[in-house]
Amino acid sequence: MPISSDQKKKAQERKERFVTSSDIELKRLYKPEDAPGDYAQELGEPGEYPFTRGVQPTMYRGRFWTMRQYAGYATAEESNARYRYLLAQGQTGLSVAFDLPTQIGYDADDAMALGEVGKVGVSISSIHDMARLFEAIPLDKVSTSMTINAPATVLLAMYIAVGKQQGVSADKLRGTVQNDILKEYIARGTYIFPPTPSLRLITDLFAYCKTDVPQWNTISISGYHIREAGCTAVQEVAFTLANGMAYVQAAIDAGLDVDDFAPQLSFFFNAHNQFLEEVAKFRAARKLWAIIMRERFGAKNPRSWQLKFHTQTGGSTLTAQQPENNIVRVALQALAAVMGGTQSLHTNSMDEALALPTEKAVQVALRTQQIIAHETGVADTVDPLAGSYVIESLTEDILQRAQSYIQQIDDMGGALKAIEAGFINLEIQDAAYQYLKAVESGEQVIVGMNQFTIEGEVQPELLRVNPAIEASQRAKLAEMRAKRDNTKVSELRGQLETAARGKDNLMPLLVTCVENEVTLGEICHTLRGVFGEYRPNVSI
Repeated sequence: MPISSDQKKKAQERKERFVTSSDIELKRLYKPEDAPGDYAQELGEPGEYPFTRGVQPTMYRGRFWTMRQYAGYATAEESNARYRYLLAQGQTGLSVAFDLPTQIGYDADDAMALGEVGKVGVSISSIHDMARLFEAIPLDKVSTSMTINAPATVLLAMYIAVGKQQGVSADKLRGTVQNDILKEYIARGTYIFPPTPSLRLITDLFAYCKTDVPQWNTISISGYHIREAGCTAVQEVAFTLANGMAYVQAAIDAGLDVDDFAPQLSFFFNAHNQFLEEVAKFRAARKLWAIIMRERFGAKNPRSWQLKFHTQTGGSTLTAQQPENNIVRVALQALAAVMGGTQSLHTNSMDEALALPTEKAVQVALRTQQIIAHETGVADTVDPLAGSYVIESLTEDILQRAQSYIQQIDDMGGALKAIEAGFINLEIQDAAYQYLKAVESGEQVIVGMNQFTIEGEVQPELLRVNPAIEASQRAKLAEMRAKRDNTKVSELRGQLETAARGKDNLMPLLVTCVENEVTLGEICHTLRGVFGEYRPNVSI
């Protein structure tokens, strides 16, 4: 759409105001009176309520953040090779990307999976795929994050079963499942079931992990994908915490005590280019969540007040043009995450605007984290930007604006009602549109894309997934189906259908199902028959 002269004028006026992504106007100079109240007293100590300065008293002086590069493509064997390479290069935690069929509960041989097997993540249909994915990787020695939502219970059941095969009991497993369905309805779209049964699966997983997998983070409440869809920093905080509140309330309504599950909640945020705003965003989110958990939900355990989060650098900020520039973007975004006190971090690779990352690009991304940790000195002191007038002012601005959004959502009846009403989606769409206009008008400079361009760029070497892997996955499944005890499979699917119609926790039965070679698709189809499928309201 062409930019009108009036829009260009407004863009110029906005540019001259020096504002953040959330339209917070930045002053020419910040002075002590610009910081909120008696901020020196209000900040408190790191590791103490309200955790503005960090969730641990020593932060990175005690231990660096977990360096957790997100990876997964093609077959379990190929992804396993990438994991082992990354671990050998100094990565300290695994992060699994699943392909689209896996994310929405289809086996690799399902007609719905045609053309998508292994394309944007690893294909996992059975316990055998999961075992191959973690071959020669001891599950009691690594922490594993799995970006999986609608079928999170099934994938965690497979992980538990593979741990048993390795001789690792479930109480020794450490990691996270994303398990955040609300943001799928908002921004990402890999949902299967309607909200009510989806929340039941989530709270079943909460309750099961409390007793059986106590070191597991049962949900990673994600602002990352909301930000990728185009929202501002303030909206990322507000909508993510509103979703978190909905999960807490759902668990309480299911009969769980808040302090029984809240310590294992975790969050997942984006890191964008506006360095000061991003640092303040993380601090504001931490403080606001502590207030919500203590004052709104009455949590008594200080660990229930802590907002622990993983950060990934901004995928939507990467450019296909001059991809080497992305190394610089990622380094600055990663530094903002570290300055903001993240617990774990993924750094995007320079070529991800073009394809899945090559091994060389992944190595550079990991080295970026290692340089920040070992060479810059920023990890040598806790909360290095505390007391900066601009940081303290921005932190308070973001917190207050996020609170205002949360109040609006509360007035609608909570996050789910706000999603169903289209409020959150429309807010994100409007923010994304405003940003696009700023880029197209030149108000927002994107180096190498709308300014400082180069004619006739040569495309770098890219990773390409072999299309033959789909036939290979189908063959593996056919062989497994022919050899397994199909009478037992039918019996277990019948038990699962009955249990889904009742109220018992489904997790123990899901572990039994996957151990007896019931596939991901078979489990999800059984549950679809009981729960139905989610169909969003679409208007044009």
